[in-house]
Amino acid sequence: MVILLLFIIVFSFLAEFPFWQEFNTRFNFIAVDYLIYTYEVVENINQSYPIPLIIVFLFAIIFITLFIYKKKKILRSTFQQKPRFRKRFVNVVPLLAITVTLAFLAKNKQAEWSINNYENELSKNGVFSFFSAMQSNQLDYNTFYQTIAKRPAYKVLKNDLLQDNQLYINQDFDNIARNVSGNTEQRPNIVLIAIESLSADFLKRFGNQENLTPNYEALAQNSIFFTNLYATGTRTVRGMEALTLCVPPTPGNSIVRRPDNDSLFSIATILKQKNYDLSFIYGGDGYFDNMNTFFGGQGFNIIDRNRGNPLSDNIKTKRFKISDSEVTFENAWGICDEDSYAQSLKYADQLSRKNKPFFQFIMTTSNHKPYTFPNGKINMPQGTRQSAIKYTDYALGEYIREARTKPWFKNTVFVIVADHCASSAGKWEINIENHHIPGMIYNLKNQKGEIGKVVSQIDIMPTLFGYLKWNYETELYGKDINRMARNEERAFLGNYRTLGMLKSNYFIEINDRKKINNYTWNHDKRLMKKVKVNDLEALEKLTISYYQIASERFKNGSMKQRD
Repeated sequence: MVILLLFIIVFSFLAEFPFWQEFNTRFNFIAVDYLIYTYEVVENINQSYPIPLIIVFLFAIIFITLFIYKKKKILRSTFQQKPRFRKRFVNVVPLLAITVTLAFLAKNKQAEWSINNYENELSKNGVFSFFSAMQSNQLDYNTFYQTIAKRPAYKVLKNDLLQDNQLYINQDFDNIARNVSGNTEQRPNIVLIAIESLSADFLKRFGNQENLTPNYEALAQNSIFFTNLYATGTRTVRGMEALTLCVPPTPGNSIVRRPDNDSLFSIATILKQKNYDLSFIYGGDGYFDNMNTFFGGQGFNIIDRNRGNPLSDNIKTKRFKISDSEVTFENAWGICDEDSYAQSLKYADQLSRKNKPFFQFIMTTSNHKPYTFPNGKINMPQGTRQSAIKYTDYALGEYIREARTKPWFKNTVFVIVADHCASSAGKWEINIENHHIPGMIYNLKNQKGEIGKVVSQIDIMPTLFGYLKWNYETELYGKDINRMARNEERAFLGNYRTLGMLKSNYFIEINDRKKINNYTWNHDKRLMKKVKVNDLEALEKLTISYYQIASERFKNGSMKQRD
């Protein structure tokens, strides 16, 4: 028992160092969430760190500690004592009373005494933070955040959502469904590529001098390139949520990971109305982070490794396994990007013969720790973030080159965007620059050039639908950026607990302590400065309205597709 206790103490202490290196925080909800994904986590640790050496080191510390205690006869005298029950009872009861009391009264955020996030995290106890996170994976918006009356909130939201080519379907105050009018519709095939952890900072266009992304940047020069685009969150499931549901990042877990998230109004709803065949392609096991259930529940066919993790019975969709014979390289998180793109090409070839447009959502995996990939592809070593980015870019270039040889290429549009930035995970402080991502729409007929407006990740697909001149019904929160005036631009940024809206040079932040903080944002200097401004009430109400209504509509089932 003593050995087990020492192992837990030493292991938890040492484990905090790599966790801090990756996320800059004590143990939080990420550590809790990932415990249920045993294969990926164990394999990731095994491929990233010298596990045998670490285990030897752990037990060496334990046995040295035991040896010292035994030498000083501390353990012997402790365990050989036989005090009477009354004495033991008197000693134990106060300790239990204090423990139980603190379990109910002590809160992890009580350690947050500074405006500096690093100082706050260093003040915390890692094990306590871990168990505190186990209790806080779900957040009810109305309980923890500032709210405004329901009718005024809907009025503010609906006034902001409506664009010049839209009309509300009815006058119900709580109905955000709009008809969007277009012209002569185009219906090309659409491939949406979400690239793992591709921060804007990795591109030469944004100042990087390491030449890591030559293929992406070459494509961007012949695309509609969003230079001021912001991810809604800090994790892959947030990027998926933003790109498919086009909804602000409501607090707690991403909607992708929540129960009862099937049949939501999403881009899939619109695409199915346009007779698109939908596929979700993921190089790992899509049970991870509930991806298969989410995408299957929206009507996507699933293409993944399918290692014996069946879909639930209520998900009626096709699932295709990526066989071992189709894999040239694989690590803890999945097959390499080249192999994922090979699946895209394979199914695009099949679907193009059906005389029916197809939509593919591809989630890449290579730009993720342990940062390993096939040998001989790039002239950089295995195991570093920069190498993984270089390989990710190489694989993308090879994919587009191969796609150009296909008969369906001329009628296919590629949306290539990051899911989130690298090393940006966290649940408290928001750093705007750690949400800046690249995004482009490539191969759209007669359309290219840079868009410097502030763009939210939730605006990408509605903007594409605008380029395609589609007529459709929408309940999305994303907007067509080309129909926004400069003063209408906004981006939604959030993490697990803190939410915000970037508008002009102001960032309005709301948190789960029912507080609102206002900041100025200097994009060129990448500087956030907390300010007290009295005339930002309208922006505060707009921020609250978006998040309050989005949270409420998912909670009460209003996000579900209507029959």
